Amino acid sequence: MGTNSAYKLCSLVFLVVFLGCSELIQCSVTYDRKAIMINGQRRILFSGSIHYPRSTPDMWEDLIQKAKDGGIDVIETYVFWNVHEPTPGNYHFEGRYDIVRFMKTIQRAGLYAHLRIGPYVCAEWNFGGFPVWLKYVPGISFRTDNEPFKRAMQGFTEKIVGLMKAENLFESQGGPIILSQIENEYGVQSKLFGAAGYNYMTWAANMAIQTGTGVPWVMCKEDDAPDPVINTCNGFYCDSFAPNKPYKPTIWTEAWSGWFSEFGGTIHQRPVQDLAFAVAKFIQKGGSFINYYMFHGGTNFGRSAGGPFITTSYDYDAPIDEYGLIRQPKYGHLKELHRSIKMCERALVSVDPIITQLGTYQQVHVYSTESGDCAAFLANYDTKSAARVLFNNMHYNLPPWSISILPDCRNVVFNTAKVGVQTSQMEMLPTNGIFSWESYDEDISSLDDSSTFTTAGLLEQINVTRDASDYLWYMTSVDIGSSESFLHGGELPTLIIQSTGHAVHIFINGQLSGSAFGTRENRRFTYTGKVNLRPGTNRIALLSVAVGLPNVGGHYESWNTGILGPVALHGLDQGKWDLSWQKWTYQVGLKGEAMNLLSPDSVTSVEWMQSSLAAQRPQPLTWHKAYFNAPEGDEPLALDMEGMGKGQIWINGQSIGRYWTAYASGNCNGCSYAGTFRPTKCQLGCGQPTQRWYHVPRSWLKPTNNLLVVFEELGGDPSRISLVKRSLASVCAEVSEFHPTIKNWQIESYGRAEEFHSPKVHLRCSGGQSITSIKFASFGTPLGTCGSYQQGACHASTSYAILEKKCIGKQRCAVTISNSNFGQDPCPNVMKKLSVEAVCAPTNWRG
Repeated sequence: MGTNSAYKLCSLVFLVVFLGCSELIQCSVTYDRKAIMINGQRRILFSGSIHYPRSTPDMWEDLIQKAKDGGIDVIETYVFWNVHEPTPGNYHFEGRYDIVRFMKTIQRAGLYAHLRIGPYVCAEWNFGGFPVWLKYVPGISFRTDNEPFKRAMQGFTEKIVGLMKAENLFESQGGPIILSQIENEYGVQSKLFGAAGYNYMTWAANMAIQTGTGVPWVMCKEDDAPDPVINTCNGFYCDSFAPNKPYKPTIWTEAWSGWFSEFGGTIHQRPVQDLAFAVAKFIQKGGSFINYYMFHGGTNFGRSAGGPFITTSYDYDAPIDEYGLIRQPKYGHLKELHRSIKMCERALVSVDPIITQLGTYQQVHVYSTESGDCAAFLANYDTKSAARVLFNNMHYNLPPWSISILPDCRNVVFNTAKVGVQTSQMEMLPTNGIFSWESYDEDISSLDDSSTFTTAGLLEQINVTRDASDYLWYMTSVDIGSSESFLHGGELPTLIIQSTGHAVHIFINGQLSGSAFGTRENRRFTYTGKVNLRPGTNRIALLSVAVGLPNVGGHYESWNTGILGPVALHGLDQGKWDLSWQKWTYQVGLKGEAMNLLSPDSVTSVEWMQSSLAAQRPQPLTWHKAYFNAPEGDEPLALDMEGMGKGQIWINGQSIGRYWTAYASGNCNGCSYAGTFRPTKCQLGCGQPTQRWYHVPRSWLKPTNNLLVVFEELGGDPSRISLVKRSLASVCAEVSEFHPTIKNWQIESYGRAEEFHSPKVHLRCSGGQSITSIKFASFGTPLGTCGSYQQGACHASTSYAILEKKCIGKQRCAVTISNSNFGQDPCPNVMKKLSVEAVCAPTNWRG
């Protein structure tokens, strides 16, 4: 069908061949069935998700440059409605929310952008990105054929498009944005809603097109996206996906690099061998655009995490970690994958593959053009066994669950299962600072009547708080007669509370009596506990705690939070006493929040107590504060909260986020890269806190006198809190004698004797560090993995000496893997490899 007619090429197509256009030049983005076309040129594009609110503006340039250095062409981000329009008609585009600055940073780096406006984002973000006030628009129903919702959604979409146009940020204006997305993963919802869902989806597509951005629109996980909108795929694998029309390109908007974490759950890691395999499989079948979700996950600062129960860390096992540091080997292996695929680009975008079966589980996809370009992908889908295949009269060895890339249909330059880049092992190093704590108890006995109200019955939490705070007090009283049996040696009565989520702390006459929590899968829960009541009036105070609002699910705006009951006492002489419909007094938030204890600018009459006096025993609902100086250096910082329970953290008035040292339960019994990946497959951290460290952006700190405020719900030990630096501890590498390398690709070498370029082990410490010792080195048949290497039956005795000579005292080094380099062949006719672990430490400068 050729190029989609909705997007016209400009008259200056042939003047601009590669990235970017000046602001004076009208550029074009269009598509055909093979690829996105930029100024008439089909492109294989690699994209990476970096969400601007999940990092700080001073991090953006470095993150984007690292993405570019890793072979990324496009930066993708959602647009987060709730941070930009916190109240109706009042817009906020400053600081972490300065999306224009973010787009211009992308442009300066010479990269493209994909703007996923949504405005529903899911994204493990509070309320799925919708502002909470939207829930209270009269007559509204989210994400369906509903006029109040469509009116609000259109208003925000046009606001963002208008902002981008005013700054000339669409590629049609010479800017970086080459794609935009409307709605998000709506397909399943659409089917549930029937005609109303289809009508809404069609309306959303047409509304977006009418904004006139000059670039294509996409809808992910929307099989019936109407022309000219491109439907796209999200998932761990997308090689079986095909667009809904033969003239649309095959786009993978979310290739999941890992998975998110929830408090009480394990950490999920996706082996890079499997991720590279999934990407190569998608490309070999004709895919042309891949976005890694996430390339840098970042941090859910403040109360931005949704779910509920999503951790403050949104690390996502991404190639760039939460702190902005490169995660190896994921980053380096993908970088080599991108280079290898880009070497095949001309053939990939020009023709369709010829597919040949080479065995039961083995295939080759060959892209061969009339002009002489030839690229091949040799695949072994067997999850257990390696395979030896014959292709073009040459034999190739394929590890299980792997794809080899041959940009000249002859030489393997990359295999998805053979990781040749280093593995980095990180550590959290304590800084020298010691916190001197002061504490203040959240006094629940003297509530301010001006901030409370009383009504009959139990109220839904968000309807009361409007999400201004995680906390809502439910308070009532019960009168107990002196003749009650439990007062005279009988069994204490039982309090039963049914909550719709997410957590509750129970106070009886000012003393903590118990706590209960839901989970992300079961946010509703029941608390059952004995209560120590006394004769006369007893005060029952229930602190209901939200842990982020839902972000996904049918009509999730109608889901309830808080204590809706019943709340009942059992075991009294009269039997069951249902408290649900008696008078309850409510207070939104904490006294400390109302007094702004978290801000360095607040002036309060609070008498803080030295923690040494307060630390006789851990107190629930306690505020802690300390002042500290910023540590020297530029390493990323974090707070180690291992000794605490659950609460929130602020530094200089800015919220680090929610902390919770909930211990992870799961199955951490190892992981093989081979075979279909699911989050349950590769789990880490069983028996440890799901999240122990909390990112402290350096840009939030002053040189001295930084205010740290912690609110602790359960009663932790603040003396155990410490500020740590994230640092590279050691680097490992493991490379075999015949590891594929791009240097062995020479298309002009057909028919000529070739010189084989021996592979090398590359080791690199961070800036300001050098290799101080070689912890392990063996050329031969070493065993084990990084951190637990062992010598095998074959070992070159010169291994340590060679590595020490080449690497000690240097920030980076390279060692060729060849018999001659290690003196002699330690075991002839055996495939050998070099395994090494080197320690990185700060370089000691001598004046």
